[in-house]
Amino acid sequence: MSEFYDSLETRSADERALQQFESIRAQIGHVKNDTAAYAESLRDIDASQITDADSFSALPVTRKSELIELQQSQRPFGGYTPANSATYSHVFASPGPIYEPGYAVPDFWRFARSLYASGFRPGDLVHNCFSYHFTPAGQMFDSAAAALGCAVIPAGVGQTELQVQTIADLKPDAYVGTPSFLKIILEQAEALGAEFGSITKAMVSAEALPPPLRAGFVERGIRVQQCYGTADLGLIAYESSAQEGLIIDEGVYLEIVRPGTGELVAAGEVGEVVVTNLGREYPLIRFATGDLSAFMPGISPCGRTNQRIRGWMGRADQTAKVRGMFIRPEQVDRVIKRHPEIAKARLVIDWIDQSDQITLQCESEAGGGADLADAIAASIRSICKLRGAVEMLAPGSLPNDGKVIDDIRSYE
Repeated sequence: MSEFYDSLETRSADERALQQFESIRAQIGHVKNDTAAYAESLRDIDASQITDADSFSALPVTRKSELIELQQSQRPFGGYTPANSATYSHVFASPGPIYEPGYAVPDFWRFARSLYASGFRPGDLVHNCFSYHFTPAGQMFDSAAAALGCAVIPAGVGQTELQVQTIADLKPDAYVGTPSFLKIILEQAEALGAEFGSITKAMVSAEALPPPLRAGFVERGIRVQQCYGTADLGLIAYESSAQEGLIIDEGVYLEIVRPGTGELVAAGEVGEVVVTNLGREYPLIRFATGDLSAFMPGISPCGRTNQRIRGWMGRADQTAKVRGMFIRPEQVDRVIKRHPEIAKARLVIDWIDQSDQITLQCESEAGGGADLADAIAASIRSICKLRGAVEMLAPGSLPNDGKVIDDIRSYE
């Protein structure tokens, strides 16, 4: 069986660029004719003049904030889905709130390519520990595994003892989910003395995969690779067996721009990841992810010829990703406004015991007791969809630097 998912992965740079810009011109014509949002924002754009990276970079950037605003007035997707496309089969919800469509199209989010690069093959049984609740992650990998001919255990998150029992009973070949949850399951299996040796490969995403954490999986006989994607765009980039950077997916066109602008940065410079989805059902043109990364020189030793990025290198704004979920400053503000006792607050994100931990540091004139801290913690769970600690501080304790979210994670 081929090492490569298809022939697109080994195209020459010139062939890929030619075909991608043909697709981009067609996509621009498609969205101008068939979507309300782009009919307005790209009204004066002549698609025939888009022939290279520089001419394409003149197009406006689409930002998440625009999706949120337009979705308020035009449900459910703000005019970004074509009026004459296939009927969507799912509506997902992400923090913001932002609503994303799902379509009954095989591997709609294109993650099969990343699974194949991780060694997943037809006939494998995949233990899927991404969430199936509101967000599309579980369905993304479910659809990708099915497209490869794999069967799926839709395990979702939580219930670690049941996870361990199911793995011991059914002996799946592979895992998909966050790396931190895989670590939790492994530790629970060891505590229970349960058999876990069937899983030999894993595709992880939604959070960091530091070298010590990966090394721990390898010691247990599990080959672990990671991928990068979003609920809006699907797969963006993925690791191969070479594990040298993330290879850009063949279904998107990726740019690195100066944060807050649409201007391309110099080769190798860190900037914001901007992605154009070449799919017809939910086309997004120059969609700013808010993530920072940089192009890597050369091509992967594995033989795949597309460009590579260095992976996630932070956020272009204060929005942060924690345990696979985005937290935005406006969500922290909603928590604060729910509790008038809070004079000032900052959400601190740290990496402790190889997992993300969040703490809302709150200044309060009244000091605040355990009841107030518990109420604030409940608001964090309700609004941010994550569990977090609360630390009550005296007035004047927090610096006056404008930070609402302080991401201090270090993976060394």
